[in-house]
Amino acid sequence: MIAACLLTISMGIRAQVNVNADTLKMGTEGTLIIDDMPMDDIIGTTADDGTIIFTDPAPDSVFHKTRRDWSTWRPDPKRALWLAIVLPGAGQIYNRKYWKLPIVYGGFVGCIYALQWNDQMYRDYSQAYLDISDLDPTTHSYDQFLHLNTQITDSNKDRFKNLFKKRKDYYRRWRDMSFFVLLGIYAVSVLDAYIDASLSDFDISKDVSMRVSPAVINSKTDRNPLRSSALGLQCSLTF
Repeated sequence: MIAACLLTISMGIRAQVNVNADTLKMGTEGTLIIDDMPMDDIIGTTADDGTIIFTDPAPDSVFHKTRRDWSTWRPDPKRALWLAIVLPGAGQIYNRKYWKLPIVYGGFVGCIYALQWNDQMYRDYSQAYLDISDLDPTTHSYDQFLHLNTQITDSNKDRFKNLFKKRKDYYRRWRDMSFFVLLGIYAVSVLDAYIDASLSDFDISKDVSMRVSPAVINSKTDRNPLRSSALGLQCSLTF
């Protein structure tokens, strides 16, 4: 059975909430317990119609939401890894390294643009190479690559055919290169998210220091310490 309860706050605001009657019970010394949670600061009374009215004399102590202390929060490396695999950049967001997002997404956008541009140029030069190689005089898509008042004749046809073939191969190579660079940026973003989360709890003490001081260095090459010793510098690290 669900009992309707009226919650009265000291500011005069009233709100109606639903509380399971099975979870509402009276603890020791008259303390109300809802869902096994003691409500020490709430006073409950019963109206004539059976409605339970709660009065909160100190709402800040009951309804205050504790904020997370981000200075002590540490990301989980495995969660950061899977987030970066599923959605590029999500691992950096989870690690709260927002300044890396322009680098990650800028690399993706640049590679995608280069991939589309080189692929389009490859298709155009491939079609031009096919048109100049066939015997059909009506196929001349290669005209867009010719300079003004330039015509292809039997004397220069082989030269333009080799030119179109070289440019076709050139743009195909850079199209493939753009794709592999895109995969590389994706892999680096995943590794960065995992390594960054793993090193988040690396303790960098403020006592890290380096000290250089004169010292007597004994090489132990002679039984006489005066002959086997020399003045030098020693370096010590404190961390």
